Amino acid sequence: MRGLRVALLGVLVVVAQVSVMPHLRIAGVAPDLVLVFTIAVAYRLGPEAGALTGFGTGLGYDLFLETPLGLSALSAAVVGYSVGVFSAGLLRVPRGLAVTLGLVGGLAGGLIFVGVGTLAGSDSVQGLGGLRTVLISAGYDALVAPLVFALVGLVLRGERPPDPWMPGPMLRR
Repeated sequence: MRGLRVALLGVLVVVAQVSVMPHLRIAGVAPDLVLVFTIAVAYRLGPEAGALTGFGTGLGYDLFLETPLGLSALSAAVVGYSVGVFSAGLLRVPRGLAVTLGLVGGLAGGLIFVGVGTLAGSDSVQGLGGLRTVLISAGYDALVAPLVFALVGLVLRGERPPDPWMPGPMLRR
């Protein structure tokens, strides 16, 4: 059931990314809702869920882009897995974590996107214009991150990944 809710919300995020966000640009740059959604899911559910969510929603977003297919999926999956690993090591949640994760995740995802896109020979991500876009987009991602984290929190309502140190259902007999 949890996977179905995340998948449906992921579809809505991709639709919002391609239909609404192009109209809400700042300095010609839109936020990457797909990446921020992946970060929120990875924070809430762990690295595997973050990687799967990032790959699935990134691939859905890639279908609407002119860049090589799989570029957004790769960058979102790597960032989702990394945020999931990072969040598993947190003992307490500092204030402003959503903003910080949105900013750092946006920078990391954008740099992966531009780096791999440049290696793949995509003309649309090369040069200093790509780096400028990454910086502006990461700032915008940090602004929308609290809203996306709240939305994911509402949909998942306190679900966390199982504790790896606790015995599983087969061992509790």
